[in-house]
Amino acid sequence: MAATKAAPKKKVRVLIADDQTLFREGIKDLLDNEKLIEVIGEAADGIEVVRLAKKLKPDVILMDIKLPHLDGVSATRQIRKECPNTNVLILSSYEDEAHVMESIQAGANGYLSKMLPAAELVNALKAFANDGVMIPQQVMGKLLQGLRQMSSGDGRSPVALTKTEIRVLVFLGSGMANKEIAAKMACSVKTIKNHLNAIFQKLEVSNRTEAVVKGIEMGLISPEEPN
Repeated sequence: MAATKAAPKKKVRVLIADDQTLFREGIKDLLDNEKLIEVIGEAADGIEVVRLAKKLKPDVILMDIKLPHLDGVSATRQIRKECPNTNVLILSSYEDEAHVMESIQAGANGYLSKMLPAAELVNALKAFANDGVMIPQQVMGKLLQGLRQMSSGDGRSPVALTKTEIRVLVFLGSGMANKEIAAKMACSVKTIKNHLNAIFQKLEVSNRTEAVVKGIEMGLISPEEPN
């Protein structure tokens, strides 16, 4: 009996939003060399990226913060409201906690610095394709620091996560992919995915970033490094 061929992985459809033409073209040339990534459009301002997001329905938008007509954070907020299945990855020259927090609160799924090597951008998109991971560890650290400063310590919630689910949530907060969490917990990737689905449902969130943020805000986990 002939072996069944594995189904080909679906390409990540990307829309690039940046007002610098040379930067957009450079990112497009970089991503065009990747088999599992397809650039489906480009936008030079915030209004245009919102329009193209609704028209093209990309999987991921690479979004600059400083855009003409409508800034990237405002565009992100509008896109996440009108196109909930589209993920936004901020790609910015700003690296401070305030911009990271503002972007995540607007609904961004991730945040990368324009100063990072090109390979790290490609790896971030590949990680998203495999695990839905959009925030690297160094940026998650800044996000957690911002949450630590905002936390009043009295936002605890009766939401009942199991000890195992809380441990998974803590590992999410360190920016780990499913495979890494599975290795830490000595279980299968499928088991981790099942835990994630349960966590998302209990916390009423739709992605990993929202789960970590809400978990900290509700006092379910502490914004510290996992053991």
